[in-house]
Amino acid sequence: MSAETLASREVPKKENRFKAWRQTRPFWAGLFTIIGGVPIGYLPYGDMRLGNVTLTMATTAGAGALIIGVLLITLGLTMWFQPLVRVFAGVAAIVLALVSIPVSNFGGLVVGFLFALIGGALSASWAPAPEPEETEDTAEAEYDGGPAHEDETETVMTAGVPDQREATETSIDAKGGRNSAG
Repeated sequence: MSAETLASREVPKKENRFKAWRQTRPFWAGLFTIIGGVPIGYLPYGDMRLGNVTLTMATTAGAGALIIGVLLITLGLTMWFQPLVRVFAGVAAIVLALVSIPVSNFGGLVVGFLFALIGGALSASWAPAPEPEETEDTAEAEYDGGPAHEDETETVMTAGVPDQREATETSIDAKGGRNSAG
C-alpha cells in the first residue's frame, strides 16, 4: 500500500465510524420510531402530580398501549440493526401508529402517533446508497500484476456467456420442451 492509494471504505477512520454506520441504515427512521414508542407506551401508566392533585391518564387498554409502545421501540431498533427488513418494519410501525390512536390516548397525545408514523414512512421509503463506481485509476492501482494480455481479456469476456445449444428436431418437436408455448 502506497501513500497514493486511497483508504478502503470498509475501514473508516475512528472519528467517522458512527457516521459510516449511520449512513448504511435508516437511522432517522429508527430514531423517530423509538421516540414515538415512548409516549405511546408511557402515557397510560404515567401520572402527574400538581400539589395535592394527581392527574392520571390510565385507561382500560393500558396493556395494549404498553405492547404497542414496546413493539415500536423494538421495530426502531430493528431498523438500526437489521436494515434488510426495513420495509416490513416501516409498514408495521405505520400500522401500530394507526392502532395506537384508539388504544393509547390518541396515540400518546398525537405526539407519539406522529413520530411513529413519520419513522415508519421513512423506513419504508429508505434505500441504501449505490456503491461508488470504480474508475479506471483505482482499478489499475489495485491490480498487482503487469498489463493484461489480450488472450486473457478474450477468455474473461467469453467466460461469462453461456453456451448456446442448437435446436434439433427432437427439441423442436418435443411436447413441453423449452420452446413450446403450451
